[in-house]
Amino acid sequence: MSRNEKQAVIDRTIDAVNPTRRGLLRAAGVVGSAALAAPLLALSGRSWAQESRKLTPLNFAWNQASSCLSPVAVAKETGIFEKNGLAVELTNYSGSTDQLLEALATGKSDAAVGMIHRWLKPLESGFDVKIVAGLHGGCMRLLGYKPAGVTKVEDLRGKAIGVLGQDSPSKHFFTVYLQRHGIDAEREITWKVYPRDLLGLAAEKGEIQAIADTDPLIFLLERDGKGNLVELASNTSSPYEDKLCCVVGVGGKLVRDQRPVASALVKSLVEAYDWSHSHQEESAKIFQKYTTNISVDELKLLYKNLTLHHHQVGTDLRDQIVYYANDFKGLGVLKASTDVNKYADHVFAKVL
Repeated sequence: MSRNEKQAVIDRTIDAVNPTRRGLLRAAGVVGSAALAAPLLALSGRSWAQESRKLTPLNFAWNQASSCLSPVAVAKETGIFEKNGLAVELTNYSGSTDQLLEALATGKSDAAVGMIHRWLKPLESGFDVKIVAGLHGGCMRLLGYKPAGVTKVEDLRGKAIGVLGQDSPSKHFFTVYLQRHGIDAEREITWKVYPRDLLGLAAEKGEIQAIADTDPLIFLLERDGKGNLVELASNTSSPYEDKLCCVVGVGGKLVRDQRPVASALVKSLVEAYDWSHSHQEESAKIFQKYTTNISVDELKLLYKNLTLHHHQVGTDLRDQIVYYANDFKGLGVLKASTDVNKYADHVFAKVL
């Protein structure tokens, strides 16, 4: 085989595989020659996409403490973003939702991921931000304190639930959830606010009998709770089995002027979430370096609470925005005058 023929084999092999470090090494094995593998191994430290074409830079805001977002790290570390033509810079963001949405609307950030339960109200005020994908469900959980006799949802009547804020996503979600299960969450439940590091102590002291929040906080409380905390419900409990939790938002200008970029971002994230669902140990190992207090085995346990393989784009995404908007309108979080269908049409964009 001539040198040109050998190079053609390499090029065809690279085009046929996912251009990650692992994929490049696999490609070298397909060619079957140590000599031919050498240039591939040399490329393993940088993306093939960077060698062959110019990538579109994109700033993506996320909260790297959120274990449900580990596939974002997968997309970054394995080259999935680059394969789809993106040079993604991850920004660890922990500020307010209003500030984040303002950054998207003004182009200071290109895209971000967050909980739909946090975004619905501020988006009602008219930020030029479009929701382009739902990534998964299962972020939020409600735990009962067994020594207080709370081991099922029905035990919560007349009890106190600890939350991080009266306007927290978990408080809003579980208020609706309990109402759907016959409990008046405004009259029969007392909601008490505590800092996250005092929720477990408040339960031990008898000040609250349940805790509602997101993982990994809930997982850590459960892990360190001496067996006294039991899951009562999550945001995948009926009737929310197929409902989304975290969503991807982009600036409206980006959708209007660079729709293929928004499309590439959604494609990348969907691929990374599907890969993480099928390769949970590898995903946990990739994400573990972004967190300090959860082991790989514990991350794998956390994944069992998540619907990593269930994404929403297009009509399904719009329908779920309408669903949650109706929930929030019923709570009085959204205005009584808000038309949820017009609202969904305004905040949603189809990019795939």
